[in-house]
Amino acid sequence: MERLTDVAAAVESTVESLVGVLERARLAQSPVVPPAQLRVLTFLSHNQHTNMSRLAEALDVVASSASRLCDRLEATGLLRRVPDPRDRREVRLLLTPAARTLLEELRDRRRAALAEVLERMSPARRADLVVALEAFDVAADPGAAGGEQGLRSA
Repeated sequence: MERLTDVAAAVESTVESLVGVLERARLAQSPVVPPAQLRVLTFLSHNQHTNMSRLAEALDVVASSASRLCDRLEATGLLRRVPDPRDRREVRLLLTPAARTLLEELRDRRRAALAEVLERMSPARRADLVVALEAFDVAADPGAAGGEQGLRSA
């Protein structure tokens, strides 16, 4: 059996390849959205009732940095700020239809780029990869120790 450090090095190298494939897909999109702004859009797509302080906490940045990111996204038509109906002092952050379209197109580009790589693998290797990724996903989730789960969607 291989040493765990050798396995870790192989995983790290493979992840770098994976990130490269995903990054090329992101850069091929027009307009190109910077990674920090894309992170905001992705977070908001999964957290619909988010305000600025919750976003800043999730991004691990100060509120003023989160606000500047939102300023840029709002200026490009990807984000709207609206009063929270429960508390008029709060502002809720909402994705625009253009942002949702951008995220869908990015997801499609990423999946197409991954499919292109996966086509070069045999069906048996692809099946092995899915099993290994599912096992890694379960092992990486400390709350699911011993439980079987599928891959979390990105």
